Amino acid sequence: MATQTSNPLSGRLLSLDFLRGFIMVLLAIESTGLYDYLFEHTKGEPFNNFIIQFTHHPWHGLHFWDLVQPAFMFMAGVAMAFSLNKQWANGVTWEQSFKKTLKRCALLFFWGVFDYAVRPKGLSFELWDVLTQLSFTTLVAFLIFRWSNVAQIVVCIGLLLLTEILYRFTNVHGFNLPFTDQHNFGNYIDTILMNKINPGGWVAINCIPTAVHTIAGALVGKLLLSDKEKIKTLLLWGAICLIVGYGLDSLGITPIIKRIATTSFTIVSLGWCLLFLTLSYWWIDIKDHRKHWQFFTIVGMNSLFIYLFFEIVGSRWFTGYITFISNGVLSWVNAGDLLKALVAAVCVFGLEWGLCYFLYTKKIFFKL
Repeated sequence: MATQTSNPLSGRLLSLDFLRGFIMVLLAIESTGLYDYLFEHTKGEPFNNFIIQFTHHPWHGLHFWDLVQPAFMFMAGVAMAFSLNKQWANGVTWEQSFKKTLKRCALLFFWGVFDYAVRPKGLSFELWDVLTQLSFTTLVAFLIFRWSNVAQIVVCIGLLLLTEILYRFTNVHGFNLPFTDQHNFGNYIDTILMNKINPGGWVAINCIPTAVHTIAGALVGKLLLSDKEKIKTLLLWGAICLIVGYGLDSLGITPIIKRIATTSFTIVSLGWCLLFLTLSYWWIDIKDHRKHWQFFTIVGMNSLFIYLFFEIVGSRWFTGYITFISNGVLSWVNAGDLLKALVAAVCVFGLEWGLCYFLYTKKIFFKL
């Protein structure tokens, strides 16, 4: 749904818009194929140690790129707190908010499934998209939003314990190796839900532990709306999460594996999300360094739209079409493959950013 507003910045948490925009910019560049190209063509070179951070870790370990999806889920929780606070301040009842949230979750589920559904060989039903996961985590976070902070933290701990139990103690033949790719409980559930296993190791029940990211985001949003100490509290919780998460991994209790969202990964990634938001909030909303980040906030204010655009339109038509044009023009001057890849990525991303800028100038913002 597209909405228009007379003042797009009024009452907004600009650090949240910046972070969403920053994440969307990185994802938009990734959709051009630039990271994969640079990774493959810099193997054996020092630069490859940097570019590898823009790829998912193959299994046990953590790359920067593994934090993108948790940040997406976390920021959705922060935004929920601001949205519900505004709704209830304007007299909207809990029942009305619940119906709105149900509708939003249904649309997120639909677009998440649709994103993976259309394939060259036919239609496919898959539940691995971040929007599909977010439809579940958003509903859980909303249902307990009015509970006390302690009660919500207990729910988060319960979700992580449930994840540990499911992976460690469900003795299903062929899927009883808790942290082994293709042979864990998450893979087994996928055979039931979709009659297939993701070759990359992703599992649908990641939505259970990653609900912690959205719940925590909602708690952080309520903190930011309060008069309580914010920076020290966020830094403290961020440090605790990093110590606990890395500790579980280093002690050999639970390995950090993003593809099945292990407990240690969930906690560590939450810690990084807390630190990222704290730094952004301090620099942008408290220190008032706002105008320098407009490049990102323009994208962040239409994050859902641009995500669906490059995931659906871009991956199936737009990116390839623009790349064919830029490569064709550069071939006239015998440009090398690296230059072609860079120019194509800049052209594709530039046009996508320009589309967001056009919507921004028209004060049109798409949201569910």
